[in-house]
Parts: sequence; C-alpha cells; structure tokens
Amino acid sequence: MVKKKLKILISCLQGKESYPIPAYSFWRASFIEGCKEAGFEVLEASNVDWAEGLTYPTGSEELKKWRTKTWEKNLMFVRQTLKKNSINLFLSYLYPRQVDVSSIKEIQKMGIPCVNFFCDNVREFQKIPNEFYSFNLNWVPEYEALSMYKTAGLPFINLPMPCWIPQKLRNISRHEEKACTFIGSADILRQKLFGDAISMGANIKIYGSGWILKTKKKEEVKFLFKIKKYINDQKNIIYQYGLRGVLVKIFDKIFPVKIKKIPVKNLGNLISREELIRLTRDSMITLGTNRVPSLKYPQRYPLLYSRLRDIEAPMLGACYLTEFSEGLSHLYQIGKEIETYKTPEEMTEKIKELLNKSKKRQELRKSGQEKALNELSVPVSIAKILRRF
Repeated sequence: MVKKKLKILISCLQGKESYPIPAYSFWRASFIEGCKEAGFEVLEASNVDWAEGLTYPTGSEELKKWRTKTWEKNLMFVRQTLKKNSINLFLSYLYPRQVDVSSIKEIQKMGIPCVNFFCDNVREFQKIPNEFYSFNLNWVPEYEALSMYKTAGLPFINLPMPCWIPQKLRNISRHEEKACTFIGSADILRQKLFGDAISMGANIKIYGSGWILKTKKKEEVKFLFKIKKYINDQKNIIYQYGLRGVLVKIFDKIFPVKIKKIPVKNLGNLISREELIRLTRDSMITLGTNRVPSLKYPQRYPLLYSRLRDIEAPMLGACYLTEFSEGLSHLYQIGKEIETYKTPEEMTEKIKELLNKSKKRQELRKSGQEKALNELSVPVSIAKILRRF
C-alpha cells in the first residue's frame, strides 16, 4: 500500500521581486524546499501576490482591497483542492496587516489547522497583535518573544528560524581565505560596533549595502514639506511604539553614540548571493551581529535577538562568531558549535584567537554544521509542529 504524502499549503510572501521592501523571496525557498525534503507535498495558490500586501500602509483602502482580493483567491484554491485532495496544514508567514481573520476561520472550519511564522516579534510589537490570535499555532523563533506569547495566552511553539540550503553545500569547504568576514547592510549600531572593534585591532572585511557611501546632490526641500513629514513621522512612531518610542528618540538625540570611522580598506561592495555563500563557507571566520535598530530601545542599549544568519552560517559550515543573545544558548553549545562575543573588546580577542587556532576553527565548522542540519532544520521543525496536532 502506497502511503499518501501529507499536503502543506504555503503562504510565504510569494510575489514579485521588485517591491521597495526588504528582501523577502528567500523565505519561500526555505519553507518550500524544507517541506519537500521532509517528504511533504507543497501546494501554493496560483496568481496570489502575498508580498504586495506589505507595500500598503496599515488601515489604507489599498490594503483592504488587496486583502479582499488575495484571500478570495486563496479560499477558492483551497475549496477546489479539497474537491479532489486533502490539505493537512496551512503554513504562512504573514504580517498582522496581511491577515484576514474571517478567512483563517473559514480554512479552519474545513478541517485545516493554520500555523503562522513571524520572526520580528520583539522588534515590531509592544504586545501580540489581535490578528495572531486566529491561528491554531504561532511559530516563534525569538526566545526573547516567548514571554509576550505566554502573557497573551496564545498557542505557540519556539522553533529556529527556517533555513534550507542545497545538498551540494552541505559539506565543509577545504579552502580558507585569510579573513574575518561580515556580510550585511550598514546601520548605526553595526557601524558603532565594527568601528570600535577595528580601532582595537580587529581585522574585519565588511561587505554589503550602505557601507561605502556615495555623495548625493543636495535637494532643496520646502520648509512646509519638512514640517509635514516630521509630524507624520512622529505620528507613526507613536502608533507603532507608543510614547516610549518618542522618548527613546529624544534620548538618542541627547546622548548620541559616537561612531569611529571604518577605514576604506575594511569595506567591500555589495555582493551576489553566490558570493555571500562562498565567503560564508571559505572565510577563516564568519562574523555575525544580533543588535537591531528599534525605537523600543536606545542606541546605547540596543535590542538583541538571534537572527536567520545564526542558522544559515553554521549550516554552510562556517566558523561562526556572533554577538551573544539569550536565544543562542538554547540553540547551540557555545564554545563548541559556535563562538560568541558581548563587547567590541571580546570580539577583537576572539577574532585574534580563532585566526591563530586552525584546529578550533575546524571543530566549530564541523560541530556547528552537524547541529544546524540535524536539529535546527525546517524538516525537524515541521515534524514538531505536526506532532502538536
């Protein structure tokens, strides 16, 4: 007797790749390929652009029209599929403004449990949004966000960030480049961290957008436009972060962080996905950072939580050194599978130590990759979700 494959309907920011929003297309590959590797059949509603919903402001008419149109298409696909086949799980990555609660309830009435993944809880929310109460289960990757879900009384499961890499990359590179490499876009917190470490002697090569600044022509902006923009910005801050956001912004103005200039020789250009993978695998040390700009926290005391890179880099066989956050100690044996730092001084010391210890680097590569592939993968996470049902 042939055993039927379980079928999972995926809604994971599928859409055009030309929207002016942060990168999102890689999430789809991780969800879909991870589910296929686990032996499930993956379904997607055709002609549904989930990413488009992130381009419209919360509460706007455009968003309401998009939500109506999109969920009608999704529900039509579900009904048509159920006439011939079953759907065992609806797995989504949706922001609150993309969720249509009545549609989720309708899918549940058809006997399909609904699970939503969201990875920026601690950065985005003061409390869990009402829309997330509609799901049977919330996939929460940040250890730091668990207390919010416990307080709200929502059903949740703490699982790693979903990451999938092809089989051909699941070996450890035999070639090492003489470098400690960081790959990621620039922001004020990273500029502060790396500027301090480099001034202390850390040998870091940095790649990504925003590090090499291009001079722009000054554009004249009308005074009234500036005032209007300022007022709208403050309204948005209060809407998302409350009065705390305004106070944090004022604190940052009064007590700004001092940033040391990073030498040009330490900076590289924006690189391709292929080059990112090569440098992650081949660098003697792959560097990570977990501080995140947020108006919930002053720049002097930044928000910290484990990111997707903390799964991806070890999966690729990197010798991984990243900024400590509480969640990391629940994922890895620190010192054996990955290394961490808490200050620029400690980062500098760890870089110098690892550059001089080839055996230690190889141990971190091997142990970190084994942990990430065998225990922190999408197939393992999906299996844990299904056991909950």
